[in-house]
Order: sequence, then C-alpha cells, then structure tokens
Amino acid sequence: MAALQAHAAESGVSQSAENLFNIGPLPVSNSIVTSWVVALVIILVIRLAAGTPKLKPTGGQIVVETLVQGILDLTSPIVGNKVAKATFPVLVTLFTFILIQNWSGLFPGVGTLLVRDHATNSWLEFIRPGNADLNMTFALAIVSFIAWLYFIIRYAGFGAIYKDLFGNKAERSEVPFLLYLFLYVVFFLVGIIEIVSILFRPISLSFRLFGNVYGGENLMHSMSEISKWGLPIPFYFLEMLIGFVQALVFTLLVSVYIGLICNHGDDHAEEDHGSH
Repeated sequence: MAALQAHAAESGVSQSAENLFNIGPLPVSNSIVTSWVVALVIILVIRLAAGTPKLKPTGGQIVVETLVQGILDLTSPIVGNKVAKATFPVLVTLFTFILIQNWSGLFPGVGTLLVRDHATNSWLEFIRPGNADLNMTFALAIVSFIAWLYFIIRYAGFGAIYKDLFGNKAERSEVPFLLYLFLYVVFFLVGIIEIVSILFRPISLSFRLFGNVYGGENLMHSMSEISKWGLPIPFYFLEMLIGFVQALVFTLLVSVYIGLICNHGDDHAEEDHGSH
C-alpha cells in the first residue's frame, strides 16, 4: 500500500497523469480520483442546495435556479428553441463539471499532497485537476461529439444534415442554370472539407481546454515555488477567471455546433407567425 503523506510540491506538473492504483485491469490515475471527487461533490451540493423545490425558494434553491436559468437563456438562442430543452441537461452538465474541474487545481492539497510509489521509490501527486489530463478533456470532447450527433439526427434528420453539408446554397431564380449546376459541385467539395473539420472538432476542443488548464497548473506551481505568501494570490484570481471562461467557451462551442444544423427552422417559423 502506498502511504499518503504531505510533501512539498515538485517544480512543474507532469504532462501525463500518474497511476495511483489498479481496480482489476483498470488503472486509476490521480486525475480520475479528482474527477470522481468533483462529480460526487457536484451531485451532493446540488441535491442539498436545491432540496425539495418550494414556492418561497431557499438561498440554495435560488443559486441552482439561477445557474439553470442562466445556461438555458444563454444557449437557447444558439441551439434553437426546438432543441433548447432537450440539449439543456447535457450543456449545463458540461459547464458545471468543466468549471469545477478547472477550479479544482486551486483547492488546498493540490500539488502538495503526494503518495509514495514504492515500486519506483518516487512521489506521485495524489490530486491532479482532471482537465490537466488530456485523456479527460478528450473524453469530454468525445461525449460532446456523440451528443451533437444524436441531437442533429434526432431533431434535424439526415435530409437536413445532407442539405446543410452538401446542398446548393444558391437561389435557383437568381443565378444562370449552368452556374447553378456548377455550384452543386462546388458545394459538394465544400461539404467534404466541412466533414474533415467536423472530425477535428473533438481534437480542437480537447487540446484547447487541456492547454489552458495544464498551463495554468504549471504557472501556479512556478509562482508557489517563488513565494509561498502573497505572490500567488493574483494568479489565483486569474486562474478562476480562465477556468470560468474555458468552461463557458467549451459549452458555447458545443451549442454552436448543434445550432448550425438544428437552428435553421426557428427564424422561418417566427417569420411565418409574424405574417399571420
């Protein structure tokens, strides 16, 4: 058994997560431990804060309702009214989980609470922010990609997807017939390029989040090495801001990807309603 001890943090953060123990054939890294703890804390805090909804809300219920309503109001115009409520559970979960994961690097004990690995006679960080592990950010990106695929197939359909990717965007009455036919080829080639860019979305999402969180962790380690008192405090506020922005950016990008295909019909519906 590895002994848990407090120890001074080493300079910098390792690029890969460190395995602490195994559950059968499954290795459990320090980033997985942090992710489990964060998920459990989110579930418990929200359950305790919200409790049983009351007509006269408690302070905790107000906080939860504000978060819920804020994310819903933010994403609804992006994804479209037709899928706003369906996509909301995924989007609010992504934002909350990523936000707390980003901020987990600021909790006491991160980078200073170590475990002795007797096999290699070295010290391993017991707590590592989940999003400072590329495996975690890539998993979040894959889950988001699968959710995107589900929503566009369920609420837009294959016909709308094909038209959005390969359809001729020109108006038949506004261009000559031969040019209109030629544009079919152009938009088909553009659609192939679009598919390639779609396949790269999980990579860009995961590397953007990982790079910002991992860079912030190294910055905090470096500042803590320089001075234990005073100097790291401004960087704590900076990391809180960056953590919030990155959680918001990730959530909004997923919303935009869904809305690009699912949010075409709302404008026409509103126009038709206005004409009546």
